[in-house]
Amino acid sequence: MPWTDDTARAALLRLFQAAVRAADPLAVLAAHLPQPPKAGRVVVVGCGKAAAKMAQAVEQAWPEVPLAGLVIAPHGADIPTPPAQRRIAVRFGAHPRPDASGAAAAAEILALVHGLGEQDLVLFLVSGGGSSLSTLPAPGLSLADLIAVNTALLNSGAPIGEMNCIRKHLSAFSGGRLAAAAFPARVVTLAISDVPGDDPAVIASGPTVADPSTFAEARALVAHYGMALPPAVVAHLAAGAEESPKPGDPHLAHAELRMVATPLLALRAMAAEARSLGLVPLVLGDALEGEARELGKALGGMALAARLHGEPLPGPCVLLSGGETTVTINGPAGEGGRGTECLLGMALALQGTPGIWALCCDTDGIDGKSEAAGAICTPDTLARARALGLDPRASLAGHDSTGLFRRLGDLVVTGPTLTNVNDVRALLIG
Repeated sequence: MPWTDDTARAALLRLFQAAVRAADPLAVLAAHLPQPPKAGRVVVVGCGKAAAKMAQAVEQAWPEVPLAGLVIAPHGADIPTPPAQRRIAVRFGAHPRPDASGAAAAAEILALVHGLGEQDLVLFLVSGGGSSLSTLPAPGLSLADLIAVNTALLNSGAPIGEMNCIRKHLSAFSGGRLAAAAFPARVVTLAISDVPGDDPAVIASGPTVADPSTFAEARALVAHYGMALPPAVVAHLAAGAEESPKPGDPHLAHAELRMVATPLLALRAMAAEARSLGLVPLVLGDALEGEARELGKALGGMALAARLHGEPLPGPCVLLSGGETTVTINGPAGEGGRGTECLLGMALALQGTPGIWALCCDTDGIDGKSEAAGAICTPDTLARARALGLDPRASLAGHDSTGLFRRLGDLVVTGPTLTNVNDVRALLIG
């Protein structure tokens, strides 16, 4: 069929919805639950953007199992069940910059798992965003110190794995410390991955898995990115007094991990949906990283090759990818986000080429600090922007991509989806 703006937009939104469904805890979590213990307690704890919905999924799957515990979710990312009817409490923290309520909840989780025995089960529900939500300073550091570190990390352009290496060496909660605190109880982690390669040590800074990184690596990363950190943080990293638990640590001997949802599974769901729409999908990968605008430029170039030369495949087709890009901020910034910045980079690379439409969205429903999950660009995106007096290149340079797409009416607004398998991107070539 001939593709139009309306049909292409509808198709792209269906692809995004398929990705979110594939990571919905209510649909996928129950199959990964262990058997409840015959004796002993079940303590459910967790943190992340999907934490509230993951806790709801556990309660639904285990209606007769006595449960206690709490999870930390972002402010505003609650579930409809009244608190009085919940067996697992939901606390709230801030993302992407931590706050005191998240720190207090993380301390409460550590207290809950302390003193458990071998017959007890700790079920840890973790998803992206957990690092910020469970920010608990190591001894000698303050929450203000870690908030300053977080700001420096977010502005550095460092990939998520490197950011979390630094975070783990400033924390009393992450980098395996939660599992160590729960020893000798059995710890089963159910994870929704939002990181390239699904490394469990990176997801929410790995509170229940061994941390292979070191203080020396954290110091090297701070120097590499030229971060100006509070004196107490610099001194803590220099001292390197209390390393995180490493592979083989006996305090992690009773810990195991189960992946519930991943970026690749979301992309496979998008590919299946694409086939149902008569599109040939090509999954480029689930771990594409780099500067957002540069990745957008590269993906736009691939779409041009498909449109003009039928390579890597002819239309009608869709190029799918996932992963977390970065945005390096070196000056005043407008209302941007990783997804919209990547998308505007694509639009500038495509220069209005007919027959190409694209979507970049974050599966958690929030791109950066905006209310949108991301946006859609069309062959006339640049022309419509200029007709409104907007300069797309200036918007990109000023990190104001979300502002531009808002003016065009092309934002994708879902609200918090209560899951998170990172960003997804789709380029439809008609």
